[in-house]
Amino acid sequence: MSSKKGKRLLLHCFRWSLVAIVAFIIIFPLWWIFASSITPAGELFSKPIKYWPDHPTLENYRYLIEHADLLRKTRDTLIIIGFSIFIGMIVSVAAAFSFSRFKSKGLTLAVTFILASMLIPDVVTARPLYDFLREVHLYDTYTGLIILYVSSILPFSILILRNFLANIPVSIEEAAMIDGCGFFQTLFYVTLPLLRPAIATICIVNFILCLNNFFTPLFYSSDISVLSTAITQLPLRDNMYAVPWDLVSAMGFIIILPIIIFVAVFQKQIMEGIMSGGVKG
Repeated sequence: MSSKKGKRLLLHCFRWSLVAIVAFIIIFPLWWIFASSITPAGELFSKPIKYWPDHPTLENYRYLIEHADLLRKTRDTLIIIGFSIFIGMIVSVAAAFSFSRFKSKGLTLAVTFILASMLIPDVVTARPLYDFLREVHLYDTYTGLIILYVSSILPFSILILRNFLANIPVSIEEAAMIDGCGFFQTLFYVTLPLLRPAIATICIVNFILCLNNFFTPLFYSSDISVLSTAITQLPLRDNMYAVPWDLVSAMGFIIILPIIIFVAVFQKQIMEGIMSGGVKG
């Protein structure tokens, strides 16, 4: 008995040690970014290394608001991400319902191509998309960026929603139609309420993906700037050749803070939604 207890205790200690190591690897860079963001520029490279500044300040954040047009970038980010998630959710729900409830070779081929597009790197399609957006006058416009954002989140959203719909019995919808509901009534009053957990999960994940999207706004816009690319447009202050690491840290923390909050608050819904939508194909 004592040997079994010793093995359990050893296994317990090993698990918690592993958790502590992984947590440190993940949390320490976040802590370092935050500490650097509230450190005056003159103290960033002081020796010995200090893990908390002697004179913490919010000057870097004030400087970003006044000189880096942070509020406009935040507004553009919210507009693009908000419309992208809303439009993407409507399209992905309709597509997932069609792919799940209607069977044909054409639909099977269509969903295969949509899911296969997830494997294509953005840089491969960058040049033809750039030329196309120039031709149709959608380059550096909200409309063009929203279309690109929506196209980037559709495959994953359709995959999760389609697999989630596969777990909902068709008999529920048939029973509603027998009771007198039309197609759209069944869709809005029966199917969509059952999809709420998956829809919530997709919205949260898409928000994180869109906020982290760096390539699309960097390559397909010049005047419109979002938070993910704002880190490349920071003012250089006195020395034009020096990287303003204090401002970089402040902007980086502004970008990752909403993601940290969303993941911390909705981690259970994210995992449940992905697992329930990703088990069956």
